[in-house]
Amino acid sequence: MPVIEIYSTAICPYCTQAKLLLKNKGVQWQEIMITTQEEMQKMMQRSKRRTVPQIFIDDFHVGGYDDLVILNDSGKLDTLLKIE
Repeated sequence: MPVIEIYSTAICPYCTQAKLLLKNKGVQWQEIMITTQEEMQKMMQRSKRRTVPQIFIDDFHVGGYDDLVILNDSGKLDTLLKIE
């Protein structure tokens, strides 16, 4: 199973939707809560984006919730998640 990381905040509805989509796929993830400026800087350095969620599957930067949905709709998300 790949390593899935989600940078999120407590009040982000798109973060909730992304986690729900992944939960429905039957996978687990590591949530990295953005609560400090230092955590925000780390996320921005890694993703080159300022918004949450930012989703990574192994070393692949998926992007945000909209990007996750596009991958799912195209069938490519299952490949990244190694779901047959």
